[in-house]
Amino acid sequence: MTAELVRGQNHPLPQTRLEIRISAGNPIVAGATLGDERGTVHGAEWVAHPASPQLAGIEVPKQAAADHRLAVDLDAMPDHIHRVTVLLALPAGVGGPARFGVMAAPFVAVTGLDGTEIAGYTITDLDSESAVTALELYRRQGAWKVRAVGQGYAGGLAAMLHDQGLAEATDLAARINEAVARGMARSVAQPPPRSEGDGRVRTSAAGVGADPAATTSGGADPAPAQPQTSQQPQGAPATGGPVNYEHPARRTAAPPTPAPTAPPAAPGQPAQPVAGDASGWTMDERLYNQVWGMFEDLARTTAAYRSAVDFAESRMEQELDRVLSDPRTRVGPAADSARADARAKHADLVEQARAALDRDLAQLTAEAEVVEPALPPAYARWDSPVWQAYQVPMEIPMALRVGDLHLPERTDLRIPMLVRLPLERGLWIDAGRSGGFDEGPADSGELRRLAADAAVAIAARLLAVYPAGEIAVQVIDPAGSAAGSFAPLVGSGALAEPPAAGAQGVSSVLAALTRRVDLVQMAVRSGATDALPPDLDTAEQLLIVHDFPHGFDDRAVTQLRYLADEGPAVGVHLMMVADREDARAYGPVLDPLWRSLLRLTPVADDHLADPWVGHAWTYEPSMVPRGSRVLDQVLGEAGRAAKALKAARARPSYGN
Repeated sequence: MTAELVRGQNHPLPQTRLEIRISAGNPIVAGATLGDERGTVHGAEWVAHPASPQLAGIEVPKQAAADHRLAVDLDAMPDHIHRVTVLLALPAGVGGPARFGVMAAPFVAVTGLDGTEIAGYTITDLDSESAVTALELYRRQGAWKVRAVGQGYAGGLAAMLHDQGLAEATDLAARINEAVARGMARSVAQPPPRSEGDGRVRTSAAGVGADPAATTSGGADPAPAQPQTSQQPQGAPATGGPVNYEHPARRTAAPPTPAPTAPPAAPGQPAQPVAGDASGWTMDERLYNQVWGMFEDLARTTAAYRSAVDFAESRMEQELDRVLSDPRTRVGPAADSARADARAKHADLVEQARAALDRDLAQLTAEAEVVEPALPPAYARWDSPVWQAYQVPMEIPMALRVGDLHLPERTDLRIPMLVRLPLERGLWIDAGRSGGFDEGPADSGELRRLAADAAVAIAARLLAVYPAGEIAVQVIDPAGSAAGSFAPLVGSGALAEPPAAGAQGVSSVLAALTRRVDLVQMAVRSGATDALPPDLDTAEQLLIVHDFPHGFDDRAVTQLRYLADEGPAVGVHLMMVADREDARAYGPVLDPLWRSLLRLTPVADDHLADPWVGHAWTYEPSMVPRGSRVLDQVLGEAGRAAKALKAARARPSYGN
C-alpha cells in the first residue's frame, strides 16, 4: 500500500534497490547529495548532478526535464553515508519559470524496480523558492527510511547546497547551471500538449492580422463571419435579431473520425500495431503523437535495461569484494565457487533484462514497420512512395521530419525526428568535425558540402509541406562556395532572389529581415496589424546562412543574434550552416546564439538527448537518395504553385 506522506513524515523502506520518480509541469533539475550522520555534505564529490550524474549507489538525470527517474541502490552506499537528499531546482537562464509558485506542485514518488509505489509526496506551499529539498533517504540503526522534507530556498541552488554545509556551493551551482544550459541546447524539445482550439489550418489570405475566428480546428469549414460595428461589441446580438444562446467556447466542428483499432490479439500474444491509433483529431495529429509515443517508449525501455545491467554489475562487484575481503575465502575451491556463483547470477540478471528489452524492441519494430509507410510527406523519408503522388498542401502540418534517431541497443530501429511547425527555434547544421563518430568524411570540404546539402534538403521539405505563398526562403552565401548545393533551389524558382553574396549582400538581407521583425512586433503589440506596409511579405521567412562568419561584421553578427532570438515569434526562422571553430575569434559572445539553435549534423552523430531520460541518441540527417529526382520533382511542383499564386495576386480584379 502506498504511503502518502506529508511534510516531516517518514516511512520505512522495504527494499534497497529503488527508483525515485519526479513529475513537474515544467523542466526542472534533479540531483542528490550524500551526507554523513549529521547530513553534512563534505565536498562537491558528494553531490550527484547533471554535470556529474553518477556516484556510488545513485544516478541522476543529465539534463532538465518535466519528469525524472533517479536510480538508487542503498546497499552500494559507502558506510560513511547516512543520508541521501533529493534536490529539485529550476534551470537558471533558459527562459523558464523563475519560481515554483507559478508551477504545478511537484510530485515525488519512491518506487520499487517493478514500479510499485512505496511512498509519495506532493510538495505544496511553494512560492518564491527556486530550489527545494524534496525528500531524504536516511539510515537509522541499520535500516533505511524515507522522510518528506519540502524545504524551499528563494536563494536557489547555491543557497540550498550551502545550507547542507558545502563550502563551494556557489561555484558548484554555477557549474550545474552551465551543464543544464548545455543539456537543454542539445535536447529534443518535448511536444507541448495541444489545446482544443489549436487550429492548424492557415491560408495565405489570412496574413499576419487575420481574425483567429476565421480559422478552424479539425478541418471543418469556418462559419461565415458576421460584420462588426463600432457601436456593437463583438459577440453581442444584432439589433432586432434573435438571441444566440450557444456557449461561445463550445466546439462546433464535427467530431473526429475514430482512430483505427487493431484486431483482437491471440491469447498470450501482443496486439498487432496499427498506424494512427494514438489520440488526436486528425490522422496527422495521431501519427505525430504515435511517433512521439514510440520515441518515449524506446527511451524508457532502454533505460530500464541499462539500469538492470548496472544493478547486475554492481551486485557482482559487491559479492566479489566480499570474497576478496576475507583472507580465508580469497583463494581455494570456495573462492572459485563464490566467483562462479557471482558471475552466474550476473549473467542470469543480464539475460533476463535482455529478454525483456528484446520483447519491447520487437513490438516497437513491428509498430515502426506499420507506421513508416503511413506517414504523410511532412513526416516521411525522401525515399517514401508518398512523394511520387506529391501535391502542394492546403494547410500547414503539425511537424516536419529532419532526420532519424536510434540507440546502440537496436541500430535498425529508427525513430523519425519530428520538430513542431512553425519552427520554435532555429537550426544549426554543424559543418565541423564532431567527436561522435570517426567514419565520417575526413575532408573538411566534403563535410561542408554535405552540410549545405542537408540544409537544402530541410529547406526543400519546408517548401513542400507549406501551402503556396506561406513561406519564403532566402540564402546568404557570402563567398558563393555552396552554389552547387543551392542549385536545386535556384533552378526551381523557390528563391525569390539569388543567394546574397559579399558583405553588401549580407548587410542587405539582414537589414530587410530585421526591419520585418521590428514592424511585425510593433504591429502586434499595438494591435494594428492592418497598418503594415503593403510591400511587406507576411509569409514566414526562412533564412539560410552559409559559411558563417565569412562576410559578417560586428553589426551583421548583432543582427543575426537578434533574428535568432526574436524572429521565430513573428515568423522569421534561421538555419545556420557553419563550423563553430570558424567563429572562435568571437569567443563566448556567440555562445547564446549556438545554444538557441537546434544542432544537427550532416553525418551520423550521437549528440542529441531525449527529454525523458537523457540518452545520447545517434542522429542521422534525412538526405535525398543518391541519383533520385524526387527533390527536383517536389521543388518544381512547389515552384509552379508559388508562381501561379503570384500571378493570380498580380492579376487586376474588377468589382461587380
